[in-house]
Amino acid sequence: MLAIETTDLSHTFTAAQMALNRVNLRVPTGAIYGFLGPNGAGKTTTLRLLLGLLRRQQGSIHLFGHPADTRRADMFRRIGSSIESPSLYSHLTAVENLRIWQLAFGCPKPRIERALRLVGLEGTGRKSVAQFSLGMKQRLSIAVALLHEPSLLILDEPTNGLDPHGILEVRDLLVRLNWEEGTTILVSSHLLSEVERLVTDVGIIHRGAMVYQGSMAGMAELQPGEGETLFVTNDDRKALELLRAAGKAVHHEEGKLRMPAVSPAEAGRLNRELISSGIDVHELTTERPGLEQVFLRLVRD
Repeated sequence: MLAIETTDLSHTFTAAQMALNRVNLRVPTGAIYGFLGPNGAGKTTTLRLLLGLLRRQQGSIHLFGHPADTRRADMFRRIGSSIESPSLYSHLTAVENLRIWQLAFGCPKPRIERALRLVGLEGTGRKSVAQFSLGMKQRLSIAVALLHEPSLLILDEPTNGLDPHGILEVRDLLVRLNWEEGTTILVSSHLLSEVERLVTDVGIIHRGAMVYQGSMAGMAELQPGEGETLFVTNDDRKALELLRAAGKAVHHEEGKLRMPAVSPAEAGRLNRELISSGIDVHELTTERPGLEQVFLRLVRD
């Protein structure tokens, strides 16, 4: 089942500006879905349409298998979101902030303590939000989104402006929510290296149109044959000669022998040949193009 499904979703702000062009978004239930694209690609417009913050013009939106236009109130009780900057009262404490939202959501008061515990802010006491670090504010914003225990979380740039420690905190929180709570997460971000460590599925949008959608594992298939196999040995000169004699286009760079990526079986065969020739192999790895390389290729003009 899909938590989110859009079909031919299109949106224009002016006659000359098409923000979205027939976007077909597919977010599997239970996934951490990374929604990526350059600035102005249509990410935030898509998220605002999903949440009903923009009026849908063309195409359809289904949430949890139902049209988003029907049973809207019931459906949106299952969704938590944080779009753009966190909506927090800086002069209030974390508990006081959540108390306001608890009344707005009409959910039980004990959920305040649970939400703070989930995001690791249960010990902040009388400390006002104005005294929070940016990472703490981001986590409190996520606590607001989690207060009514949604099954779907939609987050726009949740690690924007955070230092490395804050990024790690938010990433660990999202993984924990997904694994322990079963929360489906759609996260929009421009930090590709961080997204690569977090998500199970990815969608890339460029100039209002989807240019890739699928699993992270499937991205490697977009560039078959690319990447490198690397060897580190105790005798790189002799190993270089043997690998070239085996017909491999190998060269020595930065203390490693590098060649176009080979299959695991072929890498194993070459490894055995080197060892049988008296060469110790200290390291054998195959590096495939990462998310950043695939992303740049897909959005290249």
